[in-house]
Amino acid sequence: MKNVLVLCTGNSCRSQMAHGYLNYFQNALATIYSAGIETHGLNPGAVAIMKEDGIDISSHTSNHVDEYDGIKWDYIITVCDHAKENCPFIPAENAERIHHNFFDPSKVIGTEDKKHEAFLKARNEIKEFCQDFVKEELLN
Repeated sequence: MKNVLVLCTGNSCRSQMAHGYLNYFQNALATIYSAGIETHGLNPGAVAIMKEDGIDISSHTSNHVDEYDGIKWDYIITVCDHAKENCPFIPAENAERIHHNFFDPSKVIGTEDKKHEAFLKARNEIKEFCQDFVKEELLN
């Protein structure tokens, strides 16, 4: 079983959505973890937009990367530039490090419709990335 870490700044939104989809798209091929270089709690918009697609992340927790010290990572996926640039070094000599800077819907200001569109955009980008990751990395 492979260990996959999804890393973001606050482990509240993009990393949580990726965590949910990676669990959904793979069947016992990997243990998925998500963490942040800070902890901000779950973003309600992320929870709601995932629920619209049938994925329940409401029981996830916002975790700090230090909580997973000692795990032998196979993949470390950073989902925002800030985490990639500011994360302390994670020793994992065999880990493949993958970076994709996803759009951050939590920064959008405006009407509820505008915010919903932002979360939908981010969710769909993350969903496609996770489908491809499972096909290309975990199933091969």
